[in-house]
Amino acid sequence: MESLSMHLEPLRAFLFQIGALFPRFLFAVLVVVVGWLLAKAVRFAVVRGLHAMNFQVLTERSGLDNFLRQGGMVSDATAVFGVLAYWMVILAALVVAFNGLGLAYVTDLLGRVMWFVPNLIVALLVLAFGAYFAKFVGDAVTSYGRNTGMQDSLLLGKVAQYAILLFVILIALDQVKVGGDIVRQSFLIILAGVVFALALAFGLAGKDWAARQIEQWWPRERQAPPRSNLREPPPTREVPTPPRPHVPSWPHRGNDHDRPHP
Repeated sequence: MESLSMHLEPLRAFLFQIGALFPRFLFAVLVVVVGWLLAKAVRFAVVRGLHAMNFQVLTERSGLDNFLRQGGMVSDATAVFGVLAYWMVILAALVVAFNGLGLAYVTDLLGRVMWFVPNLIVALLVLAFGAYFAKFVGDAVTSYGRNTGMQDSLLLGKVAQYAILLFVILIALDQVKVGGDIVRQSFLIILAGVVFALALAFGLAGKDWAARQIEQWWPRERQAPPRSNLREPPPTREVPTPPRPHVPSWPHRGNDHDRPHP
């Protein structure tokens, strides 16, 4: 009997562990199910709320929806925000469930992924509003240039739009912690190189061209030469010449007695 009890002791310990783990497992399953239902409700609420605020109009005008379609996505940006909110709730439920099971390493990993989702949502919001603002500034510069008769107004508008869009992309990448110092330093190096190249071009070879372009874009009015402080001499009056007496012309034909004798 003692040998039999010694052989059954591991089985008894295993069943004891299963009995202690079973309530935790049921609690984890219940948390996941409730989290799944809550995630679907949150996704529905987020999509409806964004549509109520006409957020899809902003993403369409900013070009974010077109970018997503070119990437192969059928849905628009509002659906993407809904999916991100859905997975954030699912990850939160999984963190609670695995924490209840005592799996600390899995909980730590899921916690890091869960905290990455809000940064991704903020980055997408920055891209949406920043791209819309960049397009607005580009259209404003183009319209102003066309109204003032400025040449290359479309080019200037595109330069302004893409310059602002580049800053927006850098802010979004910094929000999701992609690139970090490498992206910022590379951007500063590229910006310094562009500015230095433009300075050399205008200083060495493009000075005359730049002057002509500025004169065409913003023509200056011709100003009268400044008057000197010296007193100008008074204008001289012209003396009218007396009229000359009328002398009759000699007749071409006639007799000699018609001519006057000296």
